[in-house]
Amino acid sequence: MAVSLKSLAQQIRAELIGDGDIEIHSVNTLEEAKPGQISFLANPKYVKQLETTQASAVIVASSVKFDRLPLLKSKEPYYAFTQAVVALHGYRKHPFQGIHAEAHIDPSATIGEGTIIYPGVFIGPRVKIGRDCVLHPNVVVYEDCIIGDRVLIHANSVIGSDGFGFATVQGIHHKIPQVGKVVLEDDVEIGACSTLDRAALGSTVIGKGSKVGNLNAIGHNVRIGEHALIIAQVGIAGSVRIGHHCTMAGQVGVAGHLKIGNNVTLGAQTGVIEDIPDQSTFIGAPAMPAQQARRVYSLFTQLPDLLSRIKQLEQKVEELSTPDNAGEQTQ
Repeated sequence: MAVSLKSLAQQIRAELIGDGDIEIHSVNTLEEAKPGQISFLANPKYVKQLETTQASAVIVASSVKFDRLPLLKSKEPYYAFTQAVVALHGYRKHPFQGIHAEAHIDPSATIGEGTIIYPGVFIGPRVKIGRDCVLHPNVVVYEDCIIGDRVLIHANSVIGSDGFGFATVQGIHHKIPQVGKVVLEDDVEIGACSTLDRAALGSTVIGKGSKVGNLNAIGHNVRIGEHALIIAQVGIAGSVRIGHHCTMAGQVGVAGHLKIGNNVTLGAQTGVIEDIPDQSTFIGAPAMPAQQARRVYSLFTQLPDLLSRIKQLEQKVEELSTPDNAGEQTQ
């Protein structure tokens, strides 16, 4: 259903610049948008696409000045675009309500009102699931795990598999029973094909509002604070403590028993082997403060030239050190 640009601006609380009578029916990227669609600009990297986009309007930051197209200006353009997507497209519509007949629910499990369980889901003994959750196909929740309200778990994720615990004696690995559980607090989202190991003792905990993306592995007894973002292909070893509002980009690896502070950002492929303080940004493997890492990496491209210069200097020193040259210098 199409709405006027003026109406959409009111719904997302954005400042309208331009013709408010234009009809908008959907959203799209700057590159692929067509007339009747609205797009957004949140990353300055794509500012040149404002000149070529066929979108009927664009959501931009308040500071952007551009007069080729109508604009909806916002202090938070990405969030405003999110609201526009909801207004124009809504959320995914589920094909049924409640528990699908092809899900397996242990009789001792409890499930809150409004929760949707897709086919192929397995929910083990004594599991507790809150209200208005969605478990997509083939999700597995092992025994005794606790899931809060409004939790979303995408297909093929496993909650509560055994933590990786073994005692090695005389070269033989003996399994340590993992008798704890996993706790997902309210408003957590788990992406597809992620695994969250149950604690050896106590609980593995994902804090309220945190979002875990696809293909992540979270070890036993890990505790993640509220509103963290764990992107994709992240591996977190056992007993790590992660503060609130942390962001881990793709393929971050964290060694066991470390502490990562609050409001920490870890760039893609960061390898963490030491504790990380609050309010910091680290990148690289091993992890380094971002400013230091950038200086280090800037030297990598210069290494061949530096090696060549060192060899030239070594050759000159060797020539000056020969007996003939030494004798000439003493005359």
